[in-house]
Amino acid sequence: MNCTDKYITLAEKYPPSEPCSCEACTNYCRRPGWWTVKEAGAVLNNGLGYRMMLELSPDFTFGVLSPSFKGNEGNFALQIFSHNSCTFLKDNLCELHNTGLQPLECRFCHHSRKGEGIKCHLDIEKEWNSAAGQELVKIWTHHFHIKFH
Repeated sequence: MNCTDKYITLAEKYPPSEPCSCEACTNYCRRPGWWTVKEAGAVLNNGLGYRMMLELSPDFTFGVLSPSFKGNEGNFALQIFSHNSCTFLKDNLCELHNTGLQPLECRFCHHSRKGEGIKCHLDIEKEWNSAAGQELVKIWTHHFHIKFH
């Protein structure tokens, strides 16, 4: 990148979608979406770390802090809880909507953006697979006394 190129943040690359309560969009809300590293830091700073879970990469080389499945708060993401939906989903509404703490992936995904969600997810994954991402995981796991590394 040369000095005239502008760095595009993930939030700029994946702008929020229009609110929608169709079946497809509300189904996105059942599976917790991912925050960027910066967003997850803000969630921690707002005292909501206890409602996060740690998802591990398939090769166990890095972790991602995400909203927890209900009943799985403050722990590794466990398959047994995956049917419980997102801890922030209450009466089919997101408790984080319009708080500034809703995950980027949740804000972006929409029925009209078919096939685009995976691109957003993979870009967020790349951000977590970094020194800054893993430092935040380390802070969170230390706070919740979880052994990872």
